[in-house]
Order: sequence, then structure tokens, then C-alpha cells
Amino acid sequence: MQKIIIIGSAFPLRGGGITTFNERLASEFQHMGFETVIYSFSLQYPSIFFPGKSQFAHRPAPKNIRIKSVINSVNPLNWIKVGKQIADEKPTLVLIRYWIPFMSPALGTIARMIRKKTNAPIICIADNIIPHERRLADKLLTRYFIKPMDGFITMSNKVTNDLLTFNPSASYKQVVHPLYDNFGKKLDKQEARSYLKISHDVKLVLFFGFIREYKGLDLLLDAMAMPEIKEHSVQLVVAGEFYQDKERYLQQIKQLGIHKQVHIVADFIPDEMVKYYCSAADLIVQPYKKATQSGVTPLAYHFEVPMVVTHVGGLPEMVKDGESGLVCEPNSQSIADHICEFFVKGENHFLPALKSEKEKFSWQAFVNSTMKLKNEIS
Repeated sequence: MQKIIIIGSAFPLRGGGITTFNERLASEFQHMGFETVIYSFSLQYPSIFFPGKSQFAHRPAPKNIRIKSVINSVNPLNWIKVGKQIADEKPTLVLIRYWIPFMSPALGTIARMIRKKTNAPIICIADNIIPHERRLADKLLTRYFIKPMDGFITMSNKVTNDLLTFNPSASYKQVVHPLYDNFGKKLDKQEARSYLKISHDVKLVLFFGFIREYKGLDLLLDAMAMPEIKEHSVQLVVAGEFYQDKERYLQQIKQLGIHKQVHIVADFIPDEMVKYYCSAADLIVQPYKKATQSGVTPLAYHFEVPMVVTHVGGLPEMVKDGESGLVCEPNSQSIADHICEFFVKGENHFLPALKSEKEKFSWQAFVNSTMKLKNEIS
């Protein structure tokens, strides 16, 4: 039996979309007949570098997925040990998840150790090549990570173009981000709102996920204060943990006088709660200032919730403007205009395209593309 090794965060780390992705991908490989193991972190981020409340999930372990939590992101001796351990498993293919240069020394060294002891192709699944929030040594660290890779899976034009600036001859396949279909089925909207204690008759917009500067929550809050939004009686739920100063946003809400329109759930949303927030929403808004691709978009497709996304990075590539959602400019006025346009057109205008587009985003297609790349570079 062929063995697939996935290197990246997994239970008991929460990790948001990356952890969910890795576990769902492992499950798909196993469903298709591959033996699969995830090598995750015993220490992912030292506490002084982690902006959230906790790195660990309060949920049951995923069933039937082998996870080895052994990588220490700041211990070079550990990287060598783990690299040898993975090589000793005699993998058919190694997949390494890359999202931030901080991980480059650990993941790049592990890859080099695997390369020394095995001929298994090593493919990077790249969320980012150039990070959203840049730091001094990013390019140097990224080059260190990229060098031992045999191939790359990218999920947006932005990441592909960034990759080719580092390595113009890189072997890669660009595929769409699969749907997150492991959060349960869509609920009746009124059932979800009753559970969350949200009024049944409001027009409800959802901002979902970690709050970071590049995600543009400040732009959305400014939009919520505009007269046309108030005329439509739009309410906003912000559901996610703050990875920067929460008080800044609370002060903005106070100054704009929109505290009655905005409801903040300032915490990590556990897997079992995701279906309630997505099912309760009329519209999901991604007001990002920068982006590669977003895990929120496939989440919206899974729950068949229309989207407003900004015209940045890879966001417009996944949303058919005027059909499955609306694409706006990354400024408050454009965001407000497009939210109003959605409510004028109505949810039913977007549902046919949401249902048809979601069929493109299967995990089987992702695995097939990955294995095709593996065969091309072997």
C-alpha cells in the first residue's frame, strides 16, 4: 500500500482552517486507499509569538486518522530526528503545508533530512509564499524552505505568481481550495438563529474567522455606519478570535455609533458551532485588504451562503460576480454598496450558482491533482 505523509498542524492543535484542511485531506487519501499519517507539532508556536488565547482544540480527536505530534518548531535537533523518522517510514509521497516563513527552518530542514534518506517526492501545499504580514527575513526563510521541494500545489493565481518569482521553473499545479464539508449540513436559518439567540427577521451579515489587520474588519465596520446600510436595517455578527488589539475595534464601533448593529463573539469558534453561524447568515462578507485564497469561501459554498468579497488576491477567482456572490473594491463605500445590492437582489438570486459551483470543489479532485503532479515529478 502506498503511504502518504502530511506534515502540518493537526489535532490537538486547533489551527483554524489549516488543521481542518490537513485532517480532511488525510481522510480523503485514506478513503481512496492510501495509508496516511499526519506529522504535526508538539510545539507549534512559542507562547510569546502566539497572538490567540489557546493553541489547543477542545474537541474529540478525529476518527481513523493517525497523527504524530512530534515536531518542535524551534528545536533544530528535533528537526533532524523527525526528518529521519519520516524517511524511515518509507513514504510514497510527502506533503508539507507552508503558510508562514516562521516555519521555514523547521520544515525546510525536515525536508532536507527526508531527501537524504529517501527518493520520495516532496510536494509543498502552499497557502502563502509571500505572507500577508511581512517581516525582515521572510524572503531568506522562504528560499530556504522552497529549495528542497520537488513540486508545489497552489490554490490561487496570487500564490502561483509569488512562487514563480522565487522559482520560475517550479513544477506546480494550481487547484481550487476544496469545500469544508466536515462541519455538518446546513441548518434551517430560523433554527440556527434561535440557537444563537439572533432575531429571526433581521438582515444578517457574517464576518467569520480570526481577526487580523489584513482581513479588513475596520473597513466593514465603517461600511456598517453608512446611511444606506442603516436603511436596510443590516446587522453584523463578527465571529472569531482577535489576533490583534480588540479594543481598537470596540472603540471604532463606539465612535461610529453602531453598537446596536454589531454583535461580537470574540472567541475561537469550535467545529461544532460553525454550522450555526453560517446557517444563520444571509450573507458572508470578506472585506480583506490583502489575500491569497481564503478558507471562508469554500465554507460559504458548503453552506450555500452568498458572499461579498473584495477584489484582492485570489478571492475573486472563486466567486462568480453577480452569480454566487458579489466582488467589490477594498474600501468601505464599495463594501456597503455591494451589501445593499445583495439585499436588493435577494438570496434566491444567488442560490443556483452556489449549488452548481460547489460541485467543482471536491477533495477527490484535489487528491487526483496532487497524485498527477507526483507522477510527473517522480
